[in-house]
Amino acid sequence: MRGEVRALGLIVGLSFLLSAAVLYAVGMPGFIPKFYALAMSDSINPCTFVIYTMLLIAVSVREVSRRRLYIVGSAFVLAVYVSYYLLGLGLLFLGQYIPLWAAGVFAIAFGAYTIATGIAERSRIGAKGKIRRRIFSADATFVGSFLLGITVSTTLLPCSAGSYLVYAAIIAHGSKALAFLLLALYNVIFVLPLVVILLAMGSVSESKRFSQAMVRHSAGLSVVAGFLLVAIGIWVLLAQNTLA
Repeated sequence: MRGEVRALGLIVGLSFLLSAAVLYAVGMPGFIPKFYALAMSDSINPCTFVIYTMLLIAVSVREVSRRRLYIVGSAFVLAVYVSYYLLGLGLLFLGQYIPLWAAGVFAIAFGAYTIATGIAERSRIGAKGKIRRRIFSADATFVGSFLLGITVSTTLLPCSAGSYLVYAAIIAHGSKALAFLLLALYNVIFVLPLVVILLAMGSVSESKRFSQAMVRHSAGLSVVAGFLLVAIGIWVLLAQNTLA
């Protein structure tokens, strides 16, 4: 339990410090709390932990070394990052045409949906059986894990579409260079929990235990993520004239 608490504290601390440092550097200190709420509502989403737990179980069954764990895990995380960044570029293009009030309403609606599914303990991952088969049949190599990460990234969309779309709609109204930077920062925070699990736990069994603990608390994490998204939606509606 202490290891789980330390890892969670590390995730939150690194997320805040990294986002604060970058946003201060680009002259956007006032955006830090909103950015943090959006990114954390995505990064603590239990859907990511469910997928990652499947991968760790598949790796542990094969009794691979710690070195192979790092290779397979880092390839998976890198693939998720690349896939989500590319998706974000598409959302940036779409976000230019989304009125901020519509993004705010969508955030509130999606946040309420996230809360409801969390309370009802309903999974938002589609075709979980198919995903499990893909994970357990994939090669425990860098290339195999990278291709797997790209493939299963699409299954996370029903979980993260709300936060990501709202974020893209907000940053799309500024300069393109800044939008690309903020998109990169968002995705660093998104994959940070997976990096922490991979590096801080120290072994396949410890990493798997922590990830499974997050899955067991998936209902609570969904509720927290939903409330963060609702709060962001309300903020967007109240500050849309300032953001435009």
